[in-house]
Amino acid sequence: MARPKNQKLVFATNGGMYNKDLSPQGLYIENFEIKNQLDTSDGKGNFYLKPNGIFYITKDNKGIICTTEHFKATKNIKFATQSGPMLVIDNVIHSVFNEGSKNLNIRNGVGILENGNLVFVMSKNEINFYDFAFYFKKLGCKNALYLDGYVSRTYLPEENWIQTDGNFGVIIGVTNNK
Repeated sequence: MARPKNQKLVFATNGGMYNKDLSPQGLYIENFEIKNQLDTSDGKGNFYLKPNGIFYITKDNKGIICTTEHFKATKNIKFATQSGPMLVIDNVIHSVFNEGSKNLNIRNGVGILENGNLVFVMSKNEINFYDFAFYFKKLGCKNALYLDGYVSRTYLPEENWIQTDGNFGVIIGVTNNK
């Protein structure tokens, strides 16, 4: 999507997993238009580690994270991305994650704080799923969703964190007025 005039990008990160052709894997909604359908099939890899989930923004700019199983498509959804696995589900860390796991990777994800604010987290060092999920839970996120793995990048110039290399299938960005 083209950037509106007089807008400056202040934050961006991978917004979910993508296929080899860089198209979004699973549900993708942009400006109320479904660009890619919900994927409820089984498969290999993190995306298919059930429950996976949906992160979406309503027309009222409210952020919501839910499991794919509980997702209800409505005309009220402005943006959505499907990814997986869920990290925290109703205040509980995903049951397949093991404390002390040696499955270490760079990870990024999104959670929603009790006050409704969104929190995006990107690890600078390799971390396992359990510790990554625990961090979201410690922040107070009732639900959190894994967005991407070792290929994740973050653009946050305010913190001198500018990673612009790599491939992106879905990008979540935040802009402000110049």
